[in-house]
Amino acid sequence: MLSYRHSFHAGNHTDVLKHTVFVALLRYLAKKDKPFMCIDTHAGPVVHDLEGIYARKNKEFETGISRLWAKLVLPPLLDDYRDQVRALNPNREKLRHYPGSPQLALQLLRRKDALRLIELHSTESANLEKHFRDGDKRVQVTAGDGFERVLKMLPPPQRRALVLIDPSYEVKDDYAHVPATVRDALKLFATGTYMVWHPLVQRRDCARLPDALKRQCELAPTGKVDWLHVTLNVKRPAEDGFGLHGSGLFIVNPPWTLPEQLRETMPWLVDALGQDDSANFSLDFKIA
Repeated sequence: MLSYRHSFHAGNHTDVLKHTVFVALLRYLAKKDKPFMCIDTHAGPVVHDLEGIYARKNKEFETGISRLWAKLVLPPLLDDYRDQVRALNPNREKLRHYPGSPQLALQLLRRKDALRLIELHSTESANLEKHFRDGDKRVQVTAGDGFERVLKMLPPPQRRALVLIDPSYEVKDDYAHVPATVRDALKLFATGTYMVWHPLVQRRDCARLPDALKRQCELAPTGKVDWLHVTLNVKRPAEDGFGLHGSGLFIVNPPWTLPEQLRETMPWLVDALGQDDSANFSLDFKIA
């Protein structure tokens, strides 16, 4: 995991799905006047240079954000997400910079809100600390294991929070750490919104993860909590069983408005980002 650099994948189809919903959740929390905290357990870079050495290696953004960049009309969720990317690119004809989740949060948080960034990779955590050294008082950077450190931040003093949990899953143990972290987080702060990103790969651990997360929602100490699971497949799985063919988001305590927003958005994403005739999406939820 310590070798993982998200800049290789910046702006790809998984980022489009993750960041579209991340923006929607931040917008929803900001509708109420009361402050909230956003916690990013695996923060990564603030901004990615799409002409940099990492992003240019595989050019994954070309089958992600680039496909949305010049569209004249987008569904509201995608339009808002693209506007956040455009904020980093004054020349709208050219896509050069892509926001990481810390930057998206900064653009949408209000002065009274708080941002907590956790990062284990030594280079990335040092870059985060350097970036915020001079100071946005809303932001605190913590170097360390996101699965452990997030629990020390709950419950937040604001009593409202969005927690983004998106490890690389390069280490097999991540598939066990994620539901365990959600379980422990719900014990500490049952009303928080937790957004878990996961890859779609041909691994048994990956297939089992959504059900493991649903069980934690069913067994929450305060009673059953709401959940939503959405996936985007952009191509058929490789015959050799390797590679990423899509991604998913599991959201604990989602906004009641989100299912309808995704019903409108996901068919458009399949058309825009699909790479073959196997592209599809799924949407499953339990909201009381």
